Amino acid sequence: MIETARLRIRRLTPADAPFIVSLLNDPAFLQFIGDRGVRTDEEAIAYIDKGPVSSHARFGFGLDAVDDLRTGEPMGICGLLKRDELEAPDLGFAFLPAFRRHGFAREAAAAVLDDAAARLTIPRVLAIVQADNERSIALLEGLGFLFERLTNSSRGETLRLYARTLRGH
Repeated sequence: MIETARLRIRRLTPADAPFIVSLLNDPAFLQFIGDRGVRTDEEAIAYIDKGPVSSHARFGFGLDAVDDLRTGEPMGICGLLKRDELEAPDLGFAFLPAFRRHGFAREAAAAVLDDAAARLTIPRVLAIVQADNERSIALLEGLGFLFERLTNSSRGETLRLYARTLRGH
């Protein structure tokens, strides 16, 4: 678990299923990240188990819940993923509409990157983003990510690949 001034970043659990259903079916998530086919709590539990829980067991990192430190309310997800097609872990994040434009994603991502450097000793982190996702691109650039190249997603979309070397490497 990671805490910042306003956030708690923690592992996702089956109790997060309703939140995951809401997040994964948000129009912006569908537009910029894609349809994960999660419509029910049961599908959300399977998504959590096959994705974040499995990733933590295999790599020591994965997507985590980001909660409001004061209320405990889940706001979004943030963490590192390991995709077969990428040579290094990549940063992922998504927040519910009510929690966008308040700096929460930036705060969570910065904490995840600090953890990746300090605890996991990961030297380099990537990020992939659709070319028209201007807010995510601005967030990545604000965190020190640099554009490297265009790449294709598993669904055949053209994505922008960003990279950042973590401190100490």
